[in-house]
Amino acid sequence: MAVRVAEEMSEKVSVDDFQALEQKVYRTIELYKAAREARSVAERDVNRLREQLEEREEEVETLRRQMVQLRREREEIRARVEKMLQHIETVAEQPAAS
Repeated sequence: MAVRVAEEMSEKVSVDDFQALEQKVYRTIELYKAAREARSVAERDVNRLREQLEEREEEVETLRRQMVQLRREREEIRARVEKMLQHIETVAEQPAAS
């Protein structure tokens, strides 16, 4: 019975239908290859972007530490300048010795 059904099916499937199916299969294979290549390219891009992001994060951290250090130095200098100005005012307020 299975042989008979297969024979009937083979009669129904024409050569043109088979060729159309074959073309669809080959197109699907090509699409699959293209998708795989695109995925590979995307993965390389993702890895490259991750590396760049890590580098930028390191740069940001370095800049943040430098900024904190510069602010600290600025405050130290401000305090020293204020101290000098107070000393100058004290000296200026003292009467001149004759």
